[in-house]
Amino acid sequence: MSIELTDEFIASNIMGPNTALLAEELVQDLELPRGSRILDLGCGKGVSSLVLYNRTPSTIFAADLWITATENFERFRKQGADDRIVPVHADALDMPFAHGYFDALVSIDSYHYFGCEEGVIDAVSAYVKPGGEIRLAVPGMVRDFGDDVPPELLLSWTPEDLESIRSIAWWSDLLGRSESIDIVSITEMACFERAWDDWLASGNEYAQHDRAAMEAGAKKHMNLIAIRAIKR
Repeated sequence: MSIELTDEFIASNIMGPNTALLAEELVQDLELPRGSRILDLGCGKGVSSLVLYNRTPSTIFAADLWITATENFERFRKQGADDRIVPVHADALDMPFAHGYFDALVSIDSYHYFGCEEGVIDAVSAYVKPGGEIRLAVPGMVRDFGDDVPPELLLSWTPEDLESIRSIAWWSDLLGRSESIDIVSITEMACFERAWDDWLASGNEYAQHDRAAMEAGAKKHMNLIAIRAIKR
């Protein structure tokens, strides 16, 4: 049974570019059997987990470090989705799960916060069974700028902030070194414009902070990146 995710609910609970749109696009062709388990890694306030609830018959483990399990449980309960979503408060690099426990791992607008170093994908993909799906959505750049960062980007973000927002080529190189996964595709996401517009209009204080750069033309340098891989 599907639940309704209203525009008001989404706007009140996203923590970056519209999580619901990113999740819908990222898992549109994800097919899992009833009884399967998904790790939603870095779920924030659980919008992505609720999309997965609607899109799959799986049990979703909604894990986040910044948002407590109790807060997310109340949100899932009020939406009538607590029968198949398990809230977890945990660090992505120290998860309380057995290796090979999940049929799929999904991470929406969070992997770049902890996954930009070699070896991280091997650590987190260990929780996925061989042949399981790994799907990541991250904010990206059309190309990497190095030290020559366009000034409009610096209206909202520091050079340190931008170190985790990288190009398709950069992610391809990093993840391509892994011996734990096989990359299926790394592509730009079609929902970029609408996802960002929804975020900037949300009223969130962090969205207001991001406006300066985007209104000055930073959008032309940026994209959203979808990464699909299979656990070996």
